[in-house]
Order: sequence, then C-alpha cells, then structure tokens
Amino acid sequence: MMERLFIYIIILIFTASCTSGKADFNNALESINTEDIKECVSIVGGDGFMGRALFTEGEKLTIDYLAEQLELIGFEPAFDGSYFQYVPLVEISSSVNHAKITKSSKNVMGFNVPDEITVISPQLRENIEIDNSELVFAGFGIVAPEYGWDDYKDLDVKGKTVIVMVNDPGLYTGDTLLFKGREMTYYGRWTYKYDEAARQGAAGIMIIHEPEGAGYGYNIPRKSSITPNFYLQTADSNRSLCQYTGWFSADAAETLFNYSGYDVSELRTAACERGFKGFPLQLNISMTIRNSLRYNKSPNVAGILKGSDYTDECIIYTAHWDHFGIGEKENGDSIYNGAVDNGSSIAWELSIGKAFSTLEKKPLRSIILLFPTAEEQGLLGSAYYAENPVIPMEKTVTCINNDAILPIGRMKDVTIIGYGQSDLDSLTAIAAAQQDRYITPDPDAHAGMYFRSDHFSFAARGVPSLYAKGTADSREHGKEWAAAQVKDYIENRYHRPADNYDPAIWNFEGMAEDAVLGFTIGYNLANSRFFPEWKSGSEFKKLREGRK
Repeated sequence: MMERLFIYIIILIFTASCTSGKADFNNALESINTEDIKECVSIVGGDGFMGRALFTEGEKLTIDYLAEQLELIGFEPAFDGSYFQYVPLVEISSSVNHAKITKSSKNVMGFNVPDEITVISPQLRENIEIDNSELVFAGFGIVAPEYGWDDYKDLDVKGKTVIVMVNDPGLYTGDTLLFKGREMTYYGRWTYKYDEAARQGAAGIMIIHEPEGAGYGYNIPRKSSITPNFYLQTADSNRSLCQYTGWFSADAAETLFNYSGYDVSELRTAACERGFKGFPLQLNISMTIRNSLRYNKSPNVAGILKGSDYTDECIIYTAHWDHFGIGEKENGDSIYNGAVDNGSSIAWELSIGKAFSTLEKKPLRSIILLFPTAEEQGLLGSAYYAENPVIPMEKTVTCINNDAILPIGRMKDVTIIGYGQSDLDSLTAIAAAQQDRYITPDPDAHAGMYFRSDHFSFAARGVPSLYAKGTADSREHGKEWAAAQVKDYIENRYHRPADNYDPAIWNFEGMAEDAVLGFTIGYNLANSRFFPEWKSGSEFKKLREGRK
C-alpha cells in the first residue's frame, strides 16, 4: 500500500510542477485573493441576507447569488440545465410547555422547556401525547459489535423513554483501546443515538448534556429546539423515528437522577465499564407536543466544470449555504448571519472555483462546486445529493469540504478533521509543505467534527473525504492564542447572532491560504488517475470497496 501511495504521490507532485503547466497553475493560484473573499463574506454574511434560513427570502437571495457567481466564473449548471437541485423537506416547529415526571401516578417534579430540557418531535403529526412513558437509563445508548459493546442488551425499552450519556465511553476513560479513546466515533453522535433508540423501539430519547462531550454548551440544543427543525420527506412520515427526542441540561439531569439515588458523574463512570447494565429509573414522563408542519423544497446549488478527458469522474467541493435566519434576540440582535459559519467557506469554495476556471488547460477530471442546503439541520442537503448525485459515487474521486474558517490570519498548521482516515492525509501534507505548513490531527477530536459537516454524507457513501483548515497554530501569535480564538468563537458566537462580519478585525489571509491549499489538492487529483483510498482500520473502507 505504501509503495503504491508513494508512486502516485510522485506523479501528483510532477503534475503540479511540470514545466508545461507550471505557469498555468501559478496563474490560477494568483486568482485567489483576499479581496474576493472579503466581498463574498460581506454579502452572504451581512444583514441583507437575513441569516440564510430555509424557506425564507434569505434563502432566495442566497441561492440566486450562488447561481450568479457560478455562472460568472464559468461553471455550468450541474442539474440538467439548472443550478438547483430541490430537496423535499418538511419543517417542524415543536412546542411543549412543561414536562411532568411522576412516580406511582404521583407528581414528583416538572421541568421547564427549553431552559431545563429540550424536546422536539420528528414525526409528521400535529399532536403527540406522551403519557407516563417509563424512563430507562441506557448508558451511552450504543450498540457496537466491533467494540464488543451493547448498552441495550437485555434491556426492554419498547414504548419507553431512554436516557443516555453524550459522546462515547472512550472520552471519559482516557483508554485509547476503548472505542477511539478521546476521539469521538460516530457512536458518540446524537444522530446515531437517536437512530439507535428508534431501532430499539423506544418512544423517546433524552441525552444528558455536558459541554466537553457535546462540543458546545447547552445553549446550542436549546436554541435548536425553539427554532424550526427540518427533515427529509419520507414515505412513512418519519414513523420509524422516535416520537420525540431531546436533551437534559446538566442541572436538570442531576435533579432527576438525585431523586432516584444516583449521581450523574458516578453513573457516567460506571457506564464506561464494559458490561454495564442499564436499568429503569422507576419514574415516568408525560407531556403533550404540538407540531406545526410545513412542506416545501430547498435547493442544493451546484455548478460543474467538465473535465477534458474523464468527464464522468469528479472532484467535488462542498460548503453549506444555510444558517438560522432571524430568531431569538441576544444583545439586541436577532439575525443569525453565520458570517463565519458558513460565509467563510462559501467564499473559500468560490475562490477555488474561480482558480479552476482561470486555467487555460482544463483539468482531466470534472470539478463540481456544491453548496448544500440544510447542513445545520443534520446534513440533509448533502445526504440527498449523495443519494441523487450528478456523477455516481463510485466515480466521485473525493469530496473536499470546509466549514467555519476563522478569520484570524495565516496559520502554520493544516488541521485535518478525521486525520488517519485516508490517503488524503498524505496528499494534504504535500500541499501544506508547499506553503511551509504542517499537518496535525484535530485537537478537539472528542467533539466529533468529522461527523458534523457535509463531507460526512460522502464518507458514509464510501467516498474518501477531506475537511482541513488552518486553526491551531497562528504564524503571528502561536498555538495558545489560536486555541483561545477557537474557544471564544465556540462559546460566544457559534450559532448565535454574534457570528457577524466585522471587517475592522477580520484577517482574510488565512482563508485565502486555505483556498490555495484546497485548490492544489483538487488540481493534483483532477489531473491524475489516482483514486484515494481509505486506510486500513477506517470504518468507511468497506463502503468504498463494496461499490467497486
């Protein structure tokens, strides 16, 4: 395997540096500039686009802008003459006034929604009655045969409500042999836990929040529960999903478990032990959920630059266009502009597209620029595209994605989210070295970012996918400063109205450098016959091999 990779890497280096194409390649690189990036972010991340929410005027402004930009840089419509692929969605607004906990038909306590617990229903029903649903603690809510782990073994949860810990056991033990240690596996994601509870027949599932395991504060699920949530339209109206899903705040969970004689921290430690058995709490939960349903379609936006020789193969770039629109006020501001998340990456992707269109000699393989919808709602747009692609998944060479590039200047590092998964690590190292940069694994791998952005929809279909950006080591200020900037963004601006475009303090040079990196990697792949592969041990390797 290493010999094969070495040979192809040499070919790729030669492709980018050969005399006949060097001037063309360098000219394309020079087309990437901070002024274009700044202008793009100022538009899509400004108040005029009203937070880019689905089914709003902000959506129309955004998708029209993207289509115009794709046409301007010479990318053809990707979807049978259209830049738009309409994704059938349903918008659900769930309301719950109070959640009542009972024991032996007597009221024990109540929780305020959404300040103490969050509750939403994914089912396409207007009224959901939860009447004395038994509460069952199910550890981490994981069934993972390859790790010899089954939290549901001998546990009857049919028609009941399961309560589970966030993340997976490896995070809390420090044991590198337990799952992946501190690096979150997909079993730690809330989406997996919701799906597994439904497979087990549970009526509902509640996750116990804590910031390290979730990767964000309780304000994030709280905010999500009071804004509309979106789902793909399904033939069974989502009846295969739990009737309701949600989160306990740390304090609410402590109150609940203390009543039953348990300490949450001690219980978390116990649940990390192999063979831990879940148990009923001898408590029931009751509530009425009112759903307001709205059916509509929201578009993925994509353009294609067809390859000169291998039109039926592609490199695809992704950066979601959606955010949260206008919502709950914070400090007098109610517009969730998402200037960093994900205006930064929209600009990154358009800059890369412009570089490809600048080439006099078009790449051998096709290039697709995809801007998915509904990423913030669970990667729905990219999941729909992966099921309905322009070019089949087995001919999609790689997906190169970005999300929320902080405007803090040039970085020494290239942080690879999901480092160790595929050949793309080595290809990224080569491109990084050309910028005098080094690659590093995600320092916050416990937050599970590899499962939280659009590249994951491609990885789940077997396509080796890359999510990489400078984030950990500022050229000017160093590592501690960079870590402080990331922490400040997550705690104070992420998914909040404060994620605003601010030209007075933003430094766009790092975004431009990351765009050069992304273009270089894609250029090398687009002008070769190399198909990156998953590394041995990757959970995605069998998916790619099964499609050949």
